[in-house]
Amino acid sequence: MVLKARFDVVVVGAGAGGAAAAWRLTQQGLRVLLLEAGPRFSAADYKLHQPDWERHLFPAPPGSRGSFTFGELGSLDTDHADLRSWSRVSGPVVRGDQRQALGEGYWHVQGLGGSTLAFVGESHRLHPAAFKLRSQFGAGCDWPLDYADLEPYYALCETLVGVAGPAVQGERWRMAPYPLPPHPLSPPALCLQAAGRQLGMDWQENSRAALSRPYDGRPPCNYCGNCSRGCPLGDKGSADVTFLRKAEASGRLTIKTGAPLVRIHVSAGGAITAIDYLDGKALHRLEVPLLVLAAGAVQTPRLLLANAGRHFPKGLANSSRQVGRNFMETLFWHSAGVLPGLANSHAGLPSDAICWDHNAPDAVPGLVGGCRFNSNVQEIGFTGPIAYATRVVPGFGKSLKQGVRQRFGSVLSVGAMGEFLPNDGSYVDLDPRQTDRFGMALPRIHSRLGLAELARLRFMSETSRHLLKAAGIEQLVEEYGAWDSFSATHVFGTCRMGADARTSVVDGLGRSHDHPNLYIVDASVFPSSGGGESPSLTIQALAVRAADAMTGSSVLMPSLKPQG
Repeated sequence: MVLKARFDVVVVGAGAGGAAAAWRLTQQGLRVLLLEAGPRFSAADYKLHQPDWERHLFPAPPGSRGSFTFGELGSLDTDHADLRSWSRVSGPVVRGDQRQALGEGYWHVQGLGGSTLAFVGESHRLHPAAFKLRSQFGAGCDWPLDYADLEPYYALCETLVGVAGPAVQGERWRMAPYPLPPHPLSPPALCLQAAGRQLGMDWQENSRAALSRPYDGRPPCNYCGNCSRGCPLGDKGSADVTFLRKAEASGRLTIKTGAPLVRIHVSAGGAITAIDYLDGKALHRLEVPLLVLAAGAVQTPRLLLANAGRHFPKGLANSSRQVGRNFMETLFWHSAGVLPGLANSHAGLPSDAICWDHNAPDAVPGLVGGCRFNSNVQEIGFTGPIAYATRVVPGFGKSLKQGVRQRFGSVLSVGAMGEFLPNDGSYVDLDPRQTDRFGMALPRIHSRLGLAELARLRFMSETSRHLLKAAGIEQLVEEYGAWDSFSATHVFGTCRMGADARTSVVDGLGRSHDHPNLYIVDASVFPSSGGGESPSLTIQALAVRAADAMTGSSVLMPSLKPQG
């Protein structure tokens, strides 16, 4: 039985993009059904109030992680062995000559709020030059829009979320200041800022989706340093306490959790006609006037490819054969060491300081594609004694206890993220052997580093080491990087946007070239990854802009005159 449409729009996925689109559509008066495969989390799910809090990472109840597999991740050339991940306590992280997925590999949360529930909360605008990577720098791909097109949407989303940030961020001009002032820098951030001056690096406060003051009925951050374990206070600007809270308050949003999309039905002409989704144990078929996919850069292409049929044998939205292609992983690095005399490095806001000096596409000598550096002591988990006992201090018994007491709060760490250029060996396809409980093939991730990524990673590692040495660290305790470890929090590109339907999946507003009533509003539409920026704010801005396109609305745009 096909249920008649009671909604104007169906949104699939409640992360950064789906939540932002749902909010904007309800604000414009539309009735929205939001389908989320995962659960609704509450403050009680986060264990920071318990004595054993450090043993609990972000919770993983049933249905809160999407299933996927890995294909080829690339081999390791010993010429780059100095980029190997290692720990003073446990030794090399990867043994052998093949890259491996570290932990889960792809860190993605299914649930109301999506991966913003577990993100650190960096809130970044893309560098203006990142939108024209191909035409201005001869590599990668251009966006079919520019920074000025997104600026009013960036500002709108920053205001709704309550972003705290500095007055000026280099070339990221803005029409209005951040809604909240920046957070004070933590002890390790101040150390990096001082060391950076010796190397000519400019370190400043990071822009953060965490409240530096009470805002919109939410409390300010208490600086526990554990954003990635889940925020029980609600000061972190995850999508559930910002966009979804306001969308639900409108009375025009219906949310169904534990409701995975199973099938998309399409007419011969290309219009999406209906979907099948699970609600509890019942399978429903619902007419769909307008479908918005926001399942992320791994699950969205999987849904499109798995719904191939008689009229679209290569998959939905795939006349360009680009669905699943152009996958871009997180190019990351961090170095950490013990700094004698440093105290309380576990305290403060994660990733509170950042250096944008090398973020522009031409800022790394001899390469196209930039990177950024940030303070990341708390972000990588040095917030409690267990981390020191397992990652910093070797040995057992009395000597271990004494070592932890002596060194706790003295780790200094710098992290880096950089541009990942698309290549033919990096893509998402369907696993030919493994399926979910409905018989739908699982997505399979293939990813390898190109020569540019290896060179950029080397620049990131060497700069990090020089910075820690300038701070006074003589011996490192661990280093992790993407050379041997696939560990992606930010993934992009598998449903690239573009003006040419022959080489892209959606247009500049997120609308499918093949299906008039299908939009995609997650990071899969990114033509490029940026030079290390966290993508959540750009996803939200694109989603709100797409929602305005669906309703024929727009943000009121004053004359675009940069400030700062």
